[in-house]
Amino acid sequence: MPLRALFFDFDGLIVDTETPEVEVWREVFAEHGTEFPEQYWIDCIGRGSDQIEEKPIALLARLAPRSAEWVAVDADRHHRVMARIHAQPLRPGVAELAEEARLAGLVLAVVSSSSHAWVDPLLRRQGILDRFGHRVCRDDAARAKPFPDLYLLACERCGVQPSEAIALEDSPNGIRAAKAAGVFVVAVPNPITGQLDLSHADARLDTLGGVTLSDVAILASRARR
Repeated sequence: MPLRALFFDFDGLIVDTETPEVEVWREVFAEHGTEFPEQYWIDCIGRGSDQIEEKPIALLARLAPRSAEWVAVDADRHHRVMARIHAQPLRPGVAELAEEARLAGLVLAVVSSSSHAWVDPLLRRQGILDRFGHRVCRDDAARAKPFPDLYLLACERCGVQPSEAIALEDSPNGIRAAKAAGVFVVAVPNPITGQLDLSHADARLDTLGGVTLSDVAILASRARR
């Protein structure tokens, strides 16, 4: 099948929002005398927030050896995270690959477990909102990743079959979602998700820096043989 669409995850793939988030939570947990559990953040990355039963601040309040004004702690944590995220550039190669794909006539979509209220302003801030004809976020489907709903909806909105698309993902939950929808998925980890098991992706790239659309298409064609 010809390649007709390219899907980009957002958090950790277009902009590395995940490293600042995990780093700050680690710092906050340490400041309150405990440790941010590794398995907790591994399970959470790439999921919709509606699937996270215990929020990190509630986990901290439960684990911390002493009480604190947790609403104020969480507000301070949020400001620290946002300052670091706003200082983040686009991840290498994202803008170039998206522009090459757009000029080649592919349909481009962001497929994210985050909300439009999170994704759209950050894309606009980075100056690439108009590169993506579609943005499919957790607001748009009943279930976010690792369920396939968002990818199936992206295919529908883009007018393509799953076999005509390639997804770029950085997390195990995102990879599961794309594969469950029948979309070929290339893992492109960031410093945080590079520590995780991404072996269930169809292919892997260490970075999109210097990667062309032809490179991605070749990866897919080789894996499908």
